[in-house]
Amino acid sequence: MLLTFNIKHGRDFSAELTKARKVAEYAVEHHSRSSADVKHIGLKSVIACQVLRKYSNNSNIRTVSRVQLTVPGQAVKVNEGRKELYISCLKLRLDISYLPKFEKVNQVELDKEYAHVAVTINEPPVREAEQWVGVDLNSTGHIAVVANLATGKVQKYGKEAPHIRRKYSKMCRRLHIKGHHRVAKKKIKRKESRKIKDINHKISRAIVNEAAQQACGIKLERLSDIRTTARQSRSSRPSLHSWSFYQLQFMIEYKAKLLGVSVAYVDPAYTSQMCSRCGLLGARNGKDFTCPHCGHVDHADANASFNIALRPSLEESVGRSHADRDACEGRIDAPREAPS
Repeated sequence: MLLTFNIKHGRDFSAELTKARKVAEYAVEHHSRSSADVKHIGLKSVIACQVLRKYSNNSNIRTVSRVQLTVPGQAVKVNEGRKELYISCLKLRLDISYLPKFEKVNQVELDKEYAHVAVTINEPPVREAEQWVGVDLNSTGHIAVVANLATGKVQKYGKEAPHIRRKYSKMCRRLHIKGHHRVAKKKIKRKESRKIKDINHKISRAIVNEAAQQACGIKLERLSDIRTTARQSRSSRPSLHSWSFYQLQFMIEYKAKLLGVSVAYVDPAYTSQMCSRCGLLGARNGKDFTCPHCGHVDHADANASFNIALRPSLEESVGRSHADRDACEGRIDAPREAPS
C-alpha cells in the first residue's frame, strides 16, 4: 500500500521553489526532458529532472500554478538508527520516528511548509471475519453510527460535523450578500474542508480500532449514487451535497487494511425502514423508528446500522437468486408486509 505522510520541514525553500517554477515553465514551453537545458536556472539536477518529467509529458498543462520540489526515492537515505530521512541534495533531515514501519520511500515532495513523504507499507493479511459491525453514515445528526452484533453495543460519532457545515455555509452566504470577493469564500471553504477531514480521520480511526479489538469485520453501505437517488427536501439539500461520505469510507478502508480488518459493502436499500428484529417494514419519523409488527422501538440510525451488519455483502450476493438472498442466515433482508 502506498501512503503519504506530511512532515513539517521547518526550512525556507522559497529560492528553490522559485527555480522549480521556472523549470516547470520552461518544460511547458519547450517540452524538454533534459536537465542540461535548464542548468542555467540553478536547480539541483535530481529535482529538475522530476519537474521536467512531470510538466513535459502532460500536454494538457498550459500554465504553471503551484510547483513542488520533487525528490525521487533513490535520492533519499533512511537512517533506521536515528529514525530520520536524509535528503542530500537539499541537506534536509526529517524526523520519521512516529511513522509506521515501511518497506521503502517512493518519493518526497516539498512545498513551503511540508514534506509529503510517499512510502510503501506492507499490508498484513486480511482476517476472515465471523462477526461484523455495521456503519450507518448520515448527512444529518451523527455522521456515523456503529452497531456491533457481537456485543449489541451502539456508538455514535461526529455530531459536530453538521454544525460546522451550517456555520461555514452561513458565513459564505453573508459574504455573497455583501458582495465580498470570492477568494474569501474559497478560504472559508478550505477551512471547513480541513475541519471535516480531521473529524473523518478521528472517526475512521475509532471505528477501525474498535473492529480490530473485537476481531470483527466492517460493513458499509454502497452509497455511490445517493445524491441522485435520495429523496431530499429543500432544507436537507445543502447537507446532502456537502456530505463527505466517500472520504470517510476511503479512510476506513485504508486504515482497516493496515490492521488486517475485513471491509465489505452492502445494498443500502431499505436499511432505514426495515426492523432489525423481525425484518418487516416499520415506521420512521425523523430519528425515531417504530415497528408496528413486533413492537421494536429504536433510534433510527442505530436500527439501520444493525440492518447493515446483518446483511450479506454485495460480493456474497453475486450469483444468488433474490429468494436465496432473502433467506440468507435465516432472516429477511428485503422488506415485506406482515402475514394476515
